[in-house]
Amino acid sequence: MSLVGKKFPSIAVDAISEMGDNLKINIFEEAVNNNKKVLLFWYPKDFTFVCPTELHAFQAALPEFEKRNTIVIGASCDTNEVHFAWLNTPKNNGGIEGVTYPILADTNRNLANILGILDIEATSYSEETDSVIIEGSNVTYRATYLIDETGKIFHESVNDMPLGRNVNEYLRMVDAYTHIQTKGEVCPANWEAGKEAMSADRLSTAEYLSAN
Repeated sequence: MSLVGKKFPSIAVDAISEMGDNLKINIFEEAVNNNKKVLLFWYPKDFTFVCPTELHAFQAALPEFEKRNTIVIGASCDTNEVHFAWLNTPKNNGGIEGVTYPILADTNRNLANILGILDIEATSYSEETDSVIIEGSNVTYRATYLIDETGKIFHESVNDMPLGRNVNEYLRMVDAYTHIQTKGEVCPANWEAGKEAMSADRLSTAEYLSAN
């Protein structure tokens, strides 16, 4: 079920800072209390393969997000201790040393479960052990959420495990949404900052299509 247009779940999750400080972060409150947009991106596991390329890509783009009044936060279901070990592993050894944004440690999977982004193929009940058996990795897909200053989700996307994200697309999404907020116009396909947008009516659409 899509969460676009809905408020992001207001739930506090364990997290860690680049310095190893244990935190509690509520994404909804980060947006509303700081009057900022939030980009929250989930990745499957620490110490894996595609994941560090994404964390470094978001780090490289961090100044651009900050210019756009946007907080970047990473997330997985690993523990704070594993996050910190990875933060202290050099880039040339597959680590994420140099990443400065906080990383959620959703070890109880409360938030990931609410968002519906866990890799669970099936569940079954075992009478013998009186427990639910999960088939699948039970880690998160590469899910990304953009949340506005009111805590509303204005973009979500989910990639399968092998598919790395294009960070520039999220910058474009933030630019487009900010344009809508400030100008009251809508943004056509492939819109980028500085390009022509449209009014939300038939005449404007016809004029735009004629010119492009």
